[in-house]
Amino acid sequence: MSKEETLLNEEINFKEVRCIGDDGTVYGIISSQEALHLANKAGLDLVLISPNAKPPVCKIMDYGKFRYQAEKKQKEARKKQKQIEIKEIKLSTQIAQNDLNYKVKHAIEFLESGKHVRFKVFLKQRELAIPQAGMDTLNKVASMLENIATAEKEPKLEGKYLNVLYVQKKKDKH
Repeated sequence: MSKEETLLNEEINFKEVRCIGDDGTVYGIISSQEALHLANKAGLDLVLISPNAKPPVCKIMDYGKFRYQAEKKQKEARKKQKQIEIKEIKLSTQIAQNDLNYKVKHAIEFLESGKHVRFKVFLKQRELAIPQAGMDTLNKVASMLENIATAEKEPKLEGKYLNVLYVQKKKDKH
């Protein structure tokens, strides 16, 4: 149930509700007016927890504090999420071996720092009809990275680029 749908205090207009106190006290099935009276007496809010239950379930609680804690939990969960960064390295079919070595060296550094690396081989005019030259370049890269990384999928032709994504191999836990 989202924040906008949560019914509070006077908005709850069911004939009878199952009421639970802030400290876990079960008041049982009482009228919504009586539950609201108990909440006001305690200086707290009456919050509809489960509207689809028979009868609906309400809880007496400090709604502001409840919302604050829920938002705090969401922020913590977002902090703990791991963002995977993908570095992109562009190559051409005519790349010289020393240039390829240099770019692969950088790719290894990226992989060791936990990033994923996408190699893109740009295909020009005639190479688009027969992308074998691009595949040869990616095969050279694959042979240079075979001990460090694995290709997530087979190289794929997307527009004028032949793409392949590499991720670091899982380390054996000995």
